[in-house]
Amino acid sequence: MATRTQSRSSNRSSSPRNSSSDSNRSGGSRSGGSESRSAFSWSEGAGPVIAAALGGAAIGFAANYGRKALMQGLEATAGDWDEVLATEHDLALAVFDKMLATDQTQTFKRKMLLMKLTHALDKHAHQEEMVVYPALREANEAVSADQLEGEHGYIKTFIYELNEMGADSPTWLEKVREFRDLVSRHAHMEEEEVFPRFKEALNEEQNAHITRLVHRDGFWMA
Repeated sequence: MATRTQSRSSNRSSSPRNSSSDSNRSGGSRSGGSESRSAFSWSEGAGPVIAAALGGAAIGFAANYGRKALMQGLEATAGDWDEVLATEHDLALAVFDKMLATDQTQTFKRKMLLMKLTHALDKHAHQEEMVVYPALREANEAVSADQLEGEHGYIKTFIYELNEMGADSPTWLEKVREFRDLVSRHAHMEEEEVFPRFKEALNEEQNAHITRLVHRDGFWMA
């Protein structure tokens, strides 16, 4: 742009009026060029804002990572993989009991408890479906593994139905009670029948390996 402006000024140097006009245009062009910015350029005050945003994201990531570590660290104190899963069963059943203690006017509390229960069961199912049930199938426990994993599908159905019916539904408590019964029977089968039989056939190294995998998958889902 500057080269074309200088060329026009040189060609018209014989005319003072044109020279003055070109000079004004040239100056205006240069001034406009210095004031205009690309749509993709950052303003002078953008640096601190970007730094603050990146800092906030880093703090949020660190806080979430720390929460995961704390949650899984607490579970790690429960012991082996089967004990961890049994503890999660107890925690889920405790949430059910809080849900059953609500009335039809406590819709917000019901929604929050259902959200908490959904997260807990999702995490628990992921650990079992990605680690424990495949290990059961490798140990010739495919029938039990398939039955238990099939029940996870019904658990998801109950969650869907509770979300669809609304927390103020007159049949909400009845549905929660049926849901709790299913989870309780499921947990009993695992804790009293399948898991003890499977664990008895494991050596120390195999047991430790499954425990590590359960903790690993639980960490990312926490």
